[in-house]
Amino acid sequence: MSYQLMGSILEVCECKVLCPCWIGEDPDNGICRSAIAYHYEQGAIDGVDVAGVTVAFAAFIPGNVLKGGWRVAMFVDERASDAQFDALVSAHRGERGGPLADIVKLIGEMVSVERAAIEYTVAAGKGRMKVGETIEAELEPYRGPTGEPTKLVESIFSTIPGSPAFVGRANSFRLRHEALDLDLDLTGHNAIQGSFSFTS
Repeated sequence: MSYQLMGSILEVCECKVLCPCWIGEDPDNGICRSAIAYHYEQGAIDGVDVAGVTVAFAAFIPGNVLKGGWRVAMFVDERASDAQFDALVSAHRGERGGPLADIVKLIGEMVSVERAAIEYTVAAGKGRMKVGETIEAELEPYRGPTGEPTKLVESIFSTIPGSPAFVGRANSFRLRHEALDLDLDLTGHNAIQGSFSFTS
């Protein structure tokens, strides 16, 4: 069982900028309610091509991110074939090993897995994701004096292990999920963008 995957993420949460979780500190409010989308630009899982497919999560993190116990709901792009759906769910449940399995170790409960209409775009540094009626966010990176996005590297926690993250701000963030008791409507909070290359 193996995969080789390349793509990008958009991530947003209720913490103020910058995200304390990535450096191992407790979330600003003691808990963290967040959303993340993995967009697979190219790659395959056990021979199943998953290019062009997006997987997203709504998450409730009960305390320090490294202590685990996350409760999450998983969403797979409704355009995914049955083979793509099964392969992606298996990888994101940790069944295919590698960096994705390391992240799964922090999940205490996956409350649901379902298909959803997912929009994912990054243009001129600005990102947008929409996942059914559950998640909607617009975000942009902070930039340094040269205009390049501000990078976070060598962080103790990462949703894209081995790759730098671009820290940013969510100009809007709406998150609703009844089973996870999530209901947020925020502006100006933490956001992360980044690219990844995962191999198992």
